[in-house]
Amino acid sequence: MTIDAAIQNLSDPLDRSRFPLDEWALVETDFSGDDMGRTETLFAVGNGYLGLRGNVDEGRDGHVHGTFINGFHETWPIRHAEEAFGFARVGQTIVNAPDAKIIRIYVDDEPLVLTLAELLSYERRLDFADGILSRSLVWRTPSGKQVLIRSRRMVSFTERHLAVLEYEVTMLDSDASVVISSQTLNRQDGIGEYDRPKSGSTNDWDPRRAESFTDRVLQPRFKRASNGRYILGFRCTNSGMTIATASDHSIDTINEFDESSQLGDDLAKHVYKVKAKMGNPIRITKTLSYHTSAGVPTHELADRCDRTLDRARETGVAAIIQEQRDWLDAFWARTDVELPGQPALQQATRWNFFQLAQASMRADGQGVSAKGVSGSGYGGHYFWDTEVYVLPFLTYTSPNAARNALRFRHGMLDHARARATELNQLGALFPWRTINGLESSAYYAAGTAQYHIDADISYALSQYVAATGDEDFLAREAIDILVETARMWADLGFWRGNGNDVFHIHGVTGPDEYTTVVNDNLYTNIMARSNLRAAVKSVRRLLSVDRASFDAMASRLKLDEAEVMEWSFAAEAMHIPFDRNLGIHPQDAQFLEKERWDLEQTPPENRPLLLHYHPLVIYRFQVLKQADVVLALLLQGDQFTPEEKRADFDYYDPLTTGDSTLSDVVQSIIAAEVGYHELALKYFTSGLFVDLADLHHNAADGVHVASAGGVWSALVYGFGGLRDHSGRITLDPRLPEDWDELVFRVTLKGSRLRVAVSQTNVHLSIEEGTEARLTVRGLQVVVTAGMPEVIPLSHQGARDPGAPTTALIESSRRADGTVITSSIPTIAHITEQMPTLD
Repeated sequence: MTIDAAIQNLSDPLDRSRFPLDEWALVETDFSGDDMGRTETLFAVGNGYLGLRGNVDEGRDGHVHGTFINGFHETWPIRHAEEAFGFARVGQTIVNAPDAKIIRIYVDDEPLVLTLAELLSYERRLDFADGILSRSLVWRTPSGKQVLIRSRRMVSFTERHLAVLEYEVTMLDSDASVVISSQTLNRQDGIGEYDRPKSGSTNDWDPRRAESFTDRVLQPRFKRASNGRYILGFRCTNSGMTIATASDHSIDTINEFDESSQLGDDLAKHVYKVKAKMGNPIRITKTLSYHTSAGVPTHELADRCDRTLDRARETGVAAIIQEQRDWLDAFWARTDVELPGQPALQQATRWNFFQLAQASMRADGQGVSAKGVSGSGYGGHYFWDTEVYVLPFLTYTSPNAARNALRFRHGMLDHARARATELNQLGALFPWRTINGLESSAYYAAGTAQYHIDADISYALSQYVAATGDEDFLAREAIDILVETARMWADLGFWRGNGNDVFHIHGVTGPDEYTTVVNDNLYTNIMARSNLRAAVKSVRRLLSVDRASFDAMASRLKLDEAEVMEWSFAAEAMHIPFDRNLGIHPQDAQFLEKERWDLEQTPPENRPLLLHYHPLVIYRFQVLKQADVVLALLLQGDQFTPEEKRADFDYYDPLTTGDSTLSDVVQSIIAAEVGYHELALKYFTSGLFVDLADLHHNAADGVHVASAGGVWSALVYGFGGLRDHSGRITLDPRLPEDWDELVFRVTLKGSRLRVAVSQTNVHLSIEEGTEARLTVRGLQVVVTAGMPEVIPLSHQGARDPGAPTTALIESSRRADGTVITSSIPTIAHITEQMPTLD
């Protein structure tokens, strides 16, 4: 397929007869039971703490019914087939919290089951401007009666523990007996409704899914029902975490009705029986509250739920909805990226940004997990993805949320110190995947060995401090992380050379999980160098500007000048692999010795590779799951020449499978920078629609939050050309040929700068604050409030319509003279059991 064809196919991959264009909403006009897992993710609502999957209101049909609380998890012992010292011992998996969003309806005792119902009309709408999921449908019952049902669902950004549900029923052409049953159900420990297997169960193996529990997780500890309010409390069997969920009910109708209740350990039910007259609406309002803790008794959490719901009752639903709109108005004022004339891309961009808000904005002391609170994929774990892909978005648009996410890492520091000690290292080693701060990756080669997470966290810390000027955070918390991670690198690495003048790091895994436990991984080494330099710079700055904080830190961490000098020497002597024969940076010391994997000849049904080939097979080839060296070109771009960037991209792009959703957005940015403008747009649109179009066939497991963050980076760093190396902001735009304009905002030290890039100029203005300083293609610019600046652009960078191919590398020779060739494993997969020989 040509690049042009690929772009055309990806530019708008949604079925617009079902999902019509709306730049401020995702709208569905035709219900389908065929892809419910995908749409449950796409229409989820959350606030970073509480998430409600986009399950149908009535709660019967569903792929995976889910209600998730950030950080609320169960633990379980990891049993290794082959034990060894230092292996991760305790697994952690997010718990499916009690489901309180169920509101069932029966008309003349006939239940509404959407997959079976005759729907005369249907529309579902997730509004990005007001944060409300709404649905409207007309159902013709088996007896022929027409029923209008409208609902709204919202998780509050202003009230962290609150959700609001509204459900309205109107008989359109006749009277009827209507029963509305509002329920809270512990789905985590049930086998499913009506004794069916749990929804979404599958025998397909996929390591990206969450682990399943075999024993009861939520132990009942509390239950109460009073005046339409129900509270259930549970304690997790192993982790000891506690949760209380409460629901409050009210009804507004002129129809006659009565109500009843039912309360059990795992089910709370409030039932309205209504003599519905034609044209008289029945409106049910249900407010929900969830509170969780590491171990606070459930009765205290129940009290907190009471206070949340009391406050919501006093405020009123109308005011709560207005507060939500006001909050989102402010959010979009800081974060919106405008793409005039590109309605499909605009809609998808805002959907991705709204998902970032739902994953992070009210995390408040927790991290940002790989799926946010939209699903159980990856077990609800936090990865380094947050610091590299999500934190730039937060740092430059919502600095307080970025600070909270970084403080969460600081809260893990003691566990990270213990983990470093367990691995015979000084300092701190943060876990590759975790919820509670302990390493939860059972496969160390592609998990614990990713020591680069230390450098990723330090990179995000340094980026945040430089962008915000938050010296208080640096002095009180960030400095501890910088010091302890620098200690780890200085201890992990070693000196080698004729005069012991080169610093090496061995036995690590870089971002690319198809290449593990290697020596001198380029990404790791160059990020470790950045980490060491940042630690030296920050310690010395603290000494010069805040001697009291420096003295407290030095005493607390037992730091002296000799150790700081050691970091400086190690940083400047860091080995940065480079192959002069090929003119590229090898991904690691042995990478170029391997045969190249021929991706062009690999059958599509054998992708992604990790689901079809043993890791050892993959490890023997030059093949990448995700960007590694290319990611280094972005994060440490000032450490490479333009020629090196082009050569590295040419070499590694054809080797990158795209099996990880972390790749497209990074490849888009560097493709734009080095001149592959059509390829940059192709990668951008692929990353943009990864969930909306389910391009990786696993959107059902939850939103790819890191990829959503990467969408912002692809727009701002890629096409907008922004860079922030060492705290210095530069702009060098790369606008696609058919884009008229790109408008984005970044907040720099308290001032919000609006950047409008057209084909001929950059327009800079201050929307909030006093001034911003940056460099536009070598020209230093100071933008002050009320004084916009316009900088002419003579070009948008190189315009190469092609893409790197294996032909650029085939027949090239390694340093030892051998020819580089490509192949794939030739033995067919075993599809059935091999016969035995007598």
